[in-house]
Amino acid sequence: MKIEKNWKAFFIALLGFNVLFLLSVMLFIFWPTSEVEPPEKEFIEEEEGAEFTINSSKENLTELVNAYIDKLLKDDEDKYRVSFEDQVHVTGTIDAFMTEVPISISLTPIVQENGDIILQTEDMSLGLLNLPNNKILEYVNNRVDPPEWLVINPKEENIYIAVTQMEIKSNFKIRAQQIDLENNNISFRIKVPNQSLGL
Repeated sequence: MKIEKNWKAFFIALLGFNVLFLLSVMLFIFWPTSEVEPPEKEFIEEEEGAEFTINSSKENLTELVNAYIDKLLKDDEDKYRVSFEDQVHVTGTIDAFMTEVPISISLTPIVQENGDIILQTEDMSLGLLNLPNNKILEYVNNRVDPPEWLVINPKEENIYIAVTQMEIKSNFKIRAQQIDLENNNISFRIKVPNQSLGL
């Protein structure tokens, strides 16, 4: 008799947990997606100084970006990795449902007229869940603390990188000039403001 009561209590608790989990997932999927405004565009041409063009490769950019991510997010365990191939691929894990869930995002870089970059999502997955791209981005946005120059916009399904507003110790200004991953043609413009040289 006691075993039967325990079994019933366990079954009711399990059923309640499953219903709660299902409702949470449904609420997450159908809750309206918030729209985020990208930062106001800056043009480094407006500042006096000398400009230089730097050419790079996908391999060099991959190494540089991952080193920057490790330092920015204090990611000593390589939890997040970025690779530049025919597209930009971001892989990692985020804490969800009391466990670490793998995430994979493929993006296409689009250089803006002022040198900022929009990464437009092409394909993404959150574990085995087949969720809309905007919901996955919203979930990621709520669980990471990006710098001011990086804006995740779930409604537009993209990531805006205000390259021109990145803070660099040397006080140099950077703008993307070309990102052609298919042909491995990547170039940036670097401006050295006159004030940095004491002029």
